[in-house]
Amino acid sequence: MRRIVVTTFLTLDGVMEHPMWSMPYWNDDIAKFKGEERETCDGLLLGRITYEGFAQAWPNSKDEGADWMNNARKYVVSNTLKTATWNNSHIISGDIVAELKALKAVDGNHLLVDGSATLVQTLIAENLVDEYRLLVYPVVVGKGIRLFQDNAQATLTLVESQSFGNVLALRYHPAPKD
Repeated sequence: MRRIVVTTFLTLDGVMEHPMWSMPYWNDDIAKFKGEERETCDGLLLGRITYEGFAQAWPNSKDEGADWMNNARKYVVSNTLKTATWNNSHIISGDIVAELKALKAVDGNHLLVDGSATLVQTLIAENLVDEYRLLVYPVVVGKGIRLFQDNAQATLTLVESQSFGNVLALRYHPAPKD
């Protein structure tokens, strides 16, 4: 059974939207962490907006990780997207929660959810997240889409932490339910 792993860049005030604020902090350790993260998964689970942004940026990119991003299996969760032409992309639509549960039930390595705030909110609400990998930056932006929005509830257990200069990498699992 696969696990669903949410990975995101996060400000101190919990914002995950438009993480351009993370760029001044990028370093070799963060690049290594993100590379290792990609190598241990079966593919990406993306919302439509993130997918469309990635599909525009990665095919012509020379950045480290571009080959992996362009060749990885990509599952795009959307009821509005009709075609997904970026290499190795598959659309998930209809009863999205049932489709995600079925995808998760397949044997294999985990699926990585990168960005995709709306999708993440659905995954949180449906208790489908098996792990959170948060890169927390020493930035407060004051507004934007937060990882945990109003009325979201979660109890998490810290399983690992690393420091990359001023950036913290935190791995959490949902706490077992009583």
